[in-house]
Amino acid sequence: MALIVHKYGGTSMGSTERIAQVAKRVAKWARAGHHMVVVPSAMSGETNRLLGLAKELAPAKQGTEYLRELDMLASTGEQVSVGLLAIALQAEGQPAVSYAGWQVPIKTSNAYTKARIDNIDDGKVRADLNAGKVVIITGFQGVDEGGNITTLGRGGSDTSAVAVAAALKASECLIFTDVDGVYTTDPRVVPEARRMARVSFEEMLEMASLGSKVLQIRSVEFAGKYKVPVRVLSSFTPWDIDLATEAQSGTLITFEEDEQMEQAVVSGIAFSRDEAKVSVLGVPDRPGIASQILGAVADANIEVDMIIQNASKDGMADFSFTVNRNDYARTRDLLKDKVVPALGAADVVGDTRICKVSIVGIGMRSHVGVASKMFRVLSEEAINIQMISTSEIKTSVVIDEKYLELAVRALHRAFDLDQPAV
Repeated sequence: MALIVHKYGGTSMGSTERIAQVAKRVAKWARAGHHMVVVPSAMSGETNRLLGLAKELAPAKQGTEYLRELDMLASTGEQVSVGLLAIALQAEGQPAVSYAGWQVPIKTSNAYTKARIDNIDDGKVRADLNAGKVVIITGFQGVDEGGNITTLGRGGSDTSAVAVAAALKASECLIFTDVDGVYTTDPRVVPEARRMARVSFEEMLEMASLGSKVLQIRSVEFAGKYKVPVRVLSSFTPWDIDLATEAQSGTLITFEEDEQMEQAVVSGIAFSRDEAKVSVLGVPDRPGIASQILGAVADANIEVDMIIQNASKDGMADFSFTVNRNDYARTRDLLKDKVVPALGAADVVGDTRICKVSIVGIGMRSHVGVASKMFRVLSEEAINIQMISTSEIKTSVVIDEKYLELAVRALHRAFDLDQPAV
């Protein structure tokens, strides 16, 4: 008997019919003798609907005064899901109990809309599992030390599921979603993209951080820190598929690099459209300037990605970095209001029509010339590179957004990712 965590995304929970199918699948696993914990997302579109109601009431507000209430509001979507799934399981004859994050409790920091999980009290959950119940816990949310409901950011249910699996020392965490695994790139952009049977933790971490929408990056970080085996698979396969077959389907995120995995120089192409570039022009070229610029941005809880500073001319330089497009206006205003006057910089400009394209592969460690091949492929397609970032197993570039699909297809073909796995 194993302890298994299932996570179901919003599309899997999108209607009462789909919730009933989820209940049948979970009950199948429970009747096979497994202890089952389920972490569902809100029903598809529900979180956007709830936040849209808030925007109707306060359309002009850009500050942080409503963040606590937005978390209170957004958390109700998952509470609906767990209640409905518990009812569906009980209707199947399977004992089940639902909990909101604060009831477990899942304890978090107090950074509203972007909270981080501190710890999980597993006592109540284990007692219910030992009593033969399926335990259903809201994803995406928790409670801070002041008793306030917090949310983990969009996609936070993945993080909740892996964190619960880690706390309970689960045998495996199965992420059921609307795709049947992790692909070499988005099949909607490259129809020839292949599903990977296995992907290393390091590759998945890079792909998640670089724009792959399959898993939220913090869920992969949790998996790596606590060595939680994670499998990504489809919830749209028939619920009554043979259990042994289902347990081996999808893509396994593994912590062991086998010989076959090392044969691939590049394993996948990741991309992100949600990028914006911010440039502080005419910055005095002296020690501490980067710290002053990025420190102010960090204090506003805005994440920075790629960074570049051009060569100094007449003692002045330009400093550029990328942020999520949703944070662009706030970043620009912050810099104009506080940083530019303090530094005596000339101006702040930006560009929201950019994207990031990345190649990822553990094979890059032992092969030279991979980045230069990437640059050559892009140049042959007349695609200009604006920024570059590298690590041991990835190379990322910022390019004009209109070239995204062309770049992804060209790179996918150039690195033979459209060919069957060896």
